[in-house]
Amino acid sequence: MRIAVGSDHAGYALKTETIARLTGAGHEVLDLGTDSAEVSVDYPLFGRAVGEAVAEGRAERGVCVCGTGIGIGMAANKVRGIRAAVVHDSTTALLARSHNDANVLCLGERTTGRAEAMDAVDAFLTTAFAGGRHQRRIEQITDQERQPTP
Repeated sequence: MRIAVGSDHAGYALKTETIARLTGAGHEVLDLGTDSAEVSVDYPLFGRAVGEAVAEGRAERGVCVCGTGIGIGMAANKVRGIRAAVVHDSTTALLARSHNDANVLCLGERTTGRAEAMDAVDAFLTTAFAGGRHQRRIEQITDQERQPTP
């Protein structure tokens, strides 16, 4: 699977570990930055880059990391077609995929332990969307994206 990965400076170390995990499992990684924990950068740029890569089909899924996962996830969710979910463990990652058809996983380097984060990445990549009753809700989200905002 091809996976787009991006982070700000606060998520750089966990992004690096995530990339190692992904490539070790045989996935192709599209690293969209940042390239250092030392230089402060703006998370919206990296969240958008990951979201666009997934929405445009350059990647099948995405992983975003910042200090909490919240800000970068908000930025990714501004891209039409993206369903980015902030998760904290394998259970929330599994449910984000199976119930919400999340296509971007968001992690917080400052809020999620390394082992839990790697378990969440594994669950995100190995869990299929359940469809069924959940499909109607995903269609509602998609319809909302198409409506003009007031």
